[in-house]
Amino acid sequence: MGMFLGIDTSASGLTAERLRMDVISNNIANANTTRTENGGAYKRRYVVFSPRERQAESFEKTLMQTLGENKKSGEGVRAVSIMEDTDPGPLVYDPGHPDANADGMVEKPNVNIVTEMVDMITAHRAYEANSTVINAAKAMALKTLEIGK
Repeated sequence: MGMFLGIDTSASGLTAERLRMDVISNNIANANTTRTENGGAYKRRYVVFSPRERQAESFEKTLMQTLGENKKSGEGVRAVSIMEDTDPGPLVYDPGHPDANADGMVEKPNVNIVTEMVDMITAHRAYEANSTVINAAKAMALKTLEIGK
């Protein structure tokens, strides 16, 4: 039970970080988009995570109550929503641009490439860490099966 819970927890992390990398990739791809379907410049998006709730089995509940511990084992993470950053983008003077206002100013997206690349690296590292946990759990399961030989 515990080994599979660890794999399940890490699998939820893999899914969450993959979504985060997709959103970051979309931000980078739209770093120069000054016109969207909604009008105006592209707004940076980010993923909001929350802890995943799991119903503890009755044995686990009884054990935790007996030990007097209120701690829960890792249950994973889930993406709650993809939010839009409301900060305004920088205004650039470009009177020849088709999206320029009456003063010749164009609102650029509020995407900072350096920030996005740092976020991409951290998401990638978190993905790697979760993948390592799954591989370690798999290796332990294989070694456990070899005990009976």
